[in-house]
Amino acid sequence: MGGAVQWVTAQFENDLPEEAEAGEAPVSDDSDGGFSSLDGMLQWAIGHSDPVKLKESANDVKRYSAVELKKRQEELKELMEKLKMPSDAELMRIAISDLNNSSLSLKDRHRALQELLILVEPIDNANDLNKLGGLVAVIRELDNSESDIRTTAAWVLGKASQNNPFVQDQILELGALMKLMKMTRSSFTEEAVKALYAISSLIRNNVGGQEMFYAQAGGILLQEIMSNTSIDIRLRKKSVFLVMDLADFQLENEDRTEPLIFSNHLFLKSVVELTASSDLDLQEKALVAVKTLLQLTNTEASVFKDFCGLDRALEMMREQFEKLMAEEDQVEFANDMEILRREVDAIFRRKLEKVHLSHDGSVSVLS
Repeated sequence: MGGAVQWVTAQFENDLPEEAEAGEAPVSDDSDGGFSSLDGMLQWAIGHSDPVKLKESANDVKRYSAVELKKRQEELKELMEKLKMPSDAELMRIAISDLNNSSLSLKDRHRALQELLILVEPIDNANDLNKLGGLVAVIRELDNSESDIRTTAAWVLGKASQNNPFVQDQILELGALMKLMKMTRSSFTEEAVKALYAISSLIRNNVGGQEMFYAQAGGILLQEIMSNTSIDIRLRKKSVFLVMDLADFQLENEDRTEPLIFSNHLFLKSVVELTASSDLDLQEKALVAVKTLLQLTNTEASVFKDFCGLDRALEMMREQFEKLMAEEDQVEFANDMEILRREVDAIFRRKLEKVHLSHDGSVSVLS
């Protein structure tokens, strides 16, 4: 752990030793923190005494009886134990113990979660979280009455499960997904944002998690977020990014049954409409999502054209990017966006050409 981080938990803070005097370094001798002989203590004294007082100090040590010497050894060993920085596992146990303490103040409970947020970043620590009882304790905090605590708990779950199938499955088995989905509708913006972040981390490249998400109307949840113009833009960005990620996963696993939500007209329209956003980052994410959705087997080009108005949206973007290219500080971005727009337009046109509507209303697929 970096020296700049100070870990203080409700359980641990009262056990901290008094600050060592300036310039005094920790003792390092035998592995158990004690001295194997009088010579060992004298060697330690050499590094910690004023040269002028060295002779006097050595004489003092020689006058110690065996009992006094053993007592000093034990005192020094105890001091070294207190000064020793706890391991990550010990810090996690302390934080989890705090969360399991029902009498703990909200401030200390929040602090314990913040400590876990940092501790679970290394994958080995995240893998140990459930073994230490941490996942159960953190998931319980999703029901806390305080939004800040619910928010941080969701953040911990998202951080621990990110790109970690082992932890993803553990959290899903403990039933956290439904709680997190409910939290995305919170009136507290930060809570909703962190909950959606946790959901994305949980179901990324996880078939079981995605199936659970769809079964619990996750697609409709994303549609509602994307189509809500009054909602915080961070939520809309995270939602369309998750759509892009889910569609991309489906594209890479074509043998898997395609989720029905990808054929839902309103869902597709909510994605296309985001391409008209004044926020360029959101617009770009939406355009990438449309590109991936167009490549799925069961999405219909006619729906994108007639119901979603994709052709009009692409033309409006072409005009927008053309204007941006006239602005010196936007030229590179506008060029990149125009390249992406043309790629989407080409995929869209190819998909339209594959379907021919005959005069009698039947549909035939052109070779």
